[in-house]
Amino acid sequence: MIGFFWNILLALAWVALTGNFGGLNFTFGFALGYAVLAIAQTQLPAIRGYAQRIPRVLRFVGFFILELVKANLKVAFDILTPPWHMQPGVIAYPLSAKTEFEITMVANFISLTPGTLSLDVSNDNRVLFIHAMFLQDEKKLLAELNEVERRLLEVLR
Repeated sequence: MIGFFWNILLALAWVALTGNFGGLNFTFGFALGYAVLAIAQTQLPAIRGYAQRIPRVLRFVGFFILELVKANLKVAFDILTPPWHMQPGVIAYPLSAKTEFEITMVANFISLTPGTLSLDVSNDNRVLFIHAMFLQDEKKLLAELNEVERRLLEVLR
């Protein structure tokens, strides 16, 4: 988070120095600041790893948008076709997330995907209970959820 803050400050400094307060100039200043911080991260322990985080975030956003589109199409297909294919159920998903923030983010991203809803977390924070609309293949669903969690934890850690 400190690296992102410094990146914003560098972008604002670029905008102030050039005198052009447009969005494109700010974006260029942000990219320039990102390059400076990527070079300086080896010398500054507070921002170490910042340059690797932004590509991970972009990959996760692309992955999640693709998963979101697939889930929406699956739910829409089931709603629009007369014989319903859904087999709802509740599963226990073992978590790899450790902190409360990570668990909250995993639960929120799972709930954002149509067809799944996070219900509760066990008392020891090791299991997330999830309601799924399509529970035909529990192993496949667990693998998909594991992929979402793995990619999210890559971004958060």
